[in-house]
Amino acid sequence: MPPNNQFGPVAPIISSSGPVPPVMPPAMTPVTSGPVPAGQPVAKPVVKNANSTQNTLLFSEIRDDLVIMADGSFRAVVVCKSINFDLMSATEREGVEFSYQNFLNSLNHPVQILIRSQRVDIGPYIDLLGGIRKNQDNMLLGVLMDDYINFIDVLSQQANIMNKSFFIAIPYYPNGDAAGLIEQSKGFFTKLFAPPKNTATKIDSAAYQKAKDELSTRVEGVTSGLFQLGVQSVQLNTKELGELYYNSYNPDTAVREPLGNFENITATYVKKGVGDAIAAELGKTT
Repeated sequence: MPPNNQFGPVAPIISSSGPVPPVMPPAMTPVTSGPVPAGQPVAKPVVKNANSTQNTLLFSEIRDDLVIMADGSFRAVVVCKSINFDLMSATEREGVEFSYQNFLNSLNHPVQILIRSQRVDIGPYIDLLGGIRKNQDNMLLGVLMDDYINFIDVLSQQANIMNKSFFIAIPYYPNGDAAGLIEQSKGFFTKLFAPPKNTATKIDSAAYQKAKDELSTRVEGVTSGLFQLGVQSVQLNTKELGELYYNSYNPDTAVREPLGNFENITATYVKKGVGDAIAAELGKTT
């Protein structure tokens, strides 16, 4: 499986710095009604650059714990907790292998297994240890903590501390899994240099609800099958999906600038009132 296959067709991760915005329909220049006066140019739609970063994004929106792809398909992502296979006995290993084989045979839909390694910033952990060291009155424990803090500090400077995560992406194609897999078989560069499209991803409410119900059933089947292996798993929610895409598209920036809490983000905005403002009324005070 290609390493950069992020819940969709095979494609490298390409993004500008910062959180990845959802795919939006191209801007359209307004066209006035009625006949166009002679000599006045006719307004034309603004076509999105086919080679732009925005055109390479594979997803359109993240909502209701689902990823809506640009082609109209859906994805649910399940994060899995690893098990220590090396410490198991021969009998336990054989049981896990047979359970995993039965799990794969029980699937009636495609899945994508993603293993992701990310560098971990242990600076906050060192600061936490330093705070505990200041409140430590035992001299022997204080000396041991100083040695441990120095060891962690030197280790972080000489080596990259990596964290490995395991995910299973569960797709749903409104036109059927077979048709969806055939569409994914198209080459990435074929789609990259294809003529840009001026249409946005449109999904009616009935199809959206059907996709949610089907993915809920598929997620339950996958988590139940993994539980037979002794692997604990849970579906990612909307915020966790945003963090996953943010970390995937910005691996270096994510270490220094983690994605903040969405609930703490506020913005001041001005909403245009209904109708046109009268110039004489603007000077009045209430």
